[in-house]
Amino acid sequence: MNVKVFLTIVMIVALPLDAKPQGFAGMGADADGYALPDPTTRFTFPEDHGPHPSFRIEWWYVTAVLTGDNGELYGAQWTLFRNGIRPSGEASDQIWLGHAAVSTPQGHFHDERIARGGIGQANVTAAPFHAFIDEWEMTGPDPNNVMITAQGSDFAYELTLDASQPFVLQGANGYSQKSASGMASYYFSQPFYRASGTITLPTGPVKVTGQAWMDREWSSQPLSATQTGWDWFSLHLDGGEKFMGFRLRDTAQDDYVVGTWISADGLPDALEPGELTLEPTDLARIAGRDIPIGWKVELEERGLNVNVTAVYPESWMPTIVPYWEGPVTVEGTHSGVGYLEMTGYE
Repeated sequence: MNVKVFLTIVMIVALPLDAKPQGFAGMGADADGYALPDPTTRFTFPEDHGPHPSFRIEWWYVTAVLTGDNGELYGAQWTLFRNGIRPSGEASDQIWLGHAAVSTPQGHFHDERIARGGIGQANVTAAPFHAFIDEWEMTGPDPNNVMITAQGSDFAYELTLDASQPFVLQGANGYSQKSASGMASYYFSQPFYRASGTITLPTGPVKVTGQAWMDREWSSQPLSATQTGWDWFSLHLDGGEKFMGFRLRDTAQDDYVVGTWISADGLPDALEPGELTLEPTDLARIAGRDIPIGWKVELEERGLNVNVTAVYPESWMPTIVPYWEGPVTVEGTHSGVGYLEMTGYE
């Protein structure tokens, strides 16, 4: 969900002084003057590739599963978040946050950037497409054909992402419900990128190729107050199909579990609650937390019954809002690779 992770500190700033943050990272707090998603709205491109400042929170989120010319498997993440401080829509009332990471056999490398809007340090323009924070960029004629770059103290990457398939609308024509009480976001994905480029590690540069996935999402109150975090899967299956699923953990009622099955030619089938099972099977102690690094994923309607396993269990992001994010392998009735994000583990 890529939905994917968000800004605890910034969310606190965005709330009234006497308010208490609700839900994971405050995303269950009242919308408080910001716009809310409307299920009748339809996306308009290229405009919807750009920012939506009338909504409180938004992200451009890329994950890539890559194979090096040395035969090793790598993961790469590039993320830009936008958060409104107040519902004016003014650039100066926006906070931007960037996350970048590379998961490797040598370790997990990451960095984080934060910027205030309106001073030229971070922004997104829709056409031609350009998303940036400091020197990190996602840029190209449109989001189907872009280059992403990021650097940290001990890593860097430059990846070209190209897709010939259209964007995939998640949920009901892009209206993605997140709780039984009706919280929702606007959400679409590009799961068909072919990726190529170079990652640079302390041991030197590595040429890589692979598959990548972009999530675009925006809302003002995407979670309910009792939802404490999520487990999000994006899978590239060897038959050409794609799969997205997430479990929103809830302290007051059943967890909310939905997703999308995407055919090899790009047609989405949005799942209803109860169709998908996401069950942890293996825990590891990471950063002082018990993190599920093995999962059973079942979707009976599609004959999917697989084990999803973290490739590098130490893929922890010790950022403003800490979370786990890294590449996974898929084995069982289907095989493949993908990415897993897990938030809200204390």
